[in-house]
Amino acid sequence: MTRVVLSIGSNLGDRLARLQSVVDGLQEAVVAVSPVYETDPWGRVGQAPFLNAVLIANDPACDAPAWLSRAQEFERAAGRVRGERWGPRTLDVDLIACYQTSSAPGGPSREVEVIAREPNLTLPHSLAHLRAFVMVPWLAIDPDAQLTVAEGPRPVARLLAELEPADRDGVRLSRLTLNLKRKPVSAPANSKQADPESES
Repeated sequence: MTRVVLSIGSNLGDRLARLQSVVDGLQEAVVAVSPVYETDPWGRVGQAPFLNAVLIANDPACDAPAWLSRAQEFERAAGRVRGERWGPRTLDVDLIACYQTSSAPGGPSREVEVIAREPNLTLPHSLAHLRAFVMVPWLAIDPDAQLTVAEGPRPVARLLAELEPADRDGVRLSRLTLNLKRKPVSAPANSKQADPESES
């Protein structure tokens, strides 16, 4: 089983629809969706504000490279063109952290954070601890979240508190929401509805 924390953002076109496309694309894999925040651009001014959110998803068929491929597929479907660093974008889907279930023979299973330092994949995300637009939504759905940085695992709440107040203030809760759609569960064909009058 592999759990992933995804940061999604957009500041071009129908921003909310771009974010919703990721939720819809992941379907049942999504286990938590943060509120939507409007945020000041990070790293470069002179562009429109972003909408940002964080998703937590779980899929036993996906390892970290597979999650990266899925993220890039969502970006391509939204017409993302990789050009200027920190420039405007139709959709940004970043892998922030990934966790794999591991178990020793005869022992209990436990969740282990994936550490990756590859040319096209760095986990945890190397800049996540500097980005309020990642940490604020993440804490909204996982208040006890931890992130591994240079000195080891640290509470995300503590990392956020260490940012400049202006960085935290640049992340504003919006009234917009992302819809987590679940397929209805059908009852077995031979099941019978309970008769309320027969219950004691």
